[in-house]
Amino acid sequence: MPLNKDEISKMIMEAFPDATLELKDTMGDSNHYSAKIISKTFNGKTRIEQHKMVYKALMGKMGNELHALELITEEKK
Repeated sequence: MPLNKDEISKMIMEAFPDATLELKDTMGDSNHYSAKIISKTFNGKTRIEQHKMVYKALMGKMGNELHALELITEEKK
């Protein structure tokens, strides 16, 4: 069963409470999303490390309940 937008937002915001999050269902199917996350937690981390942090926050749901997630992560100044 696909994850809905609220569930994804909740998992991300629990992991990155200071984050600014823009989450879009790109296909309207609750299975393909685009997320832009800006957080101080990313400061000093490589893009790969940032993305791994997001995948960890999704608790193994990526590739299972969540089929596709385009990620844009940025450091918060």
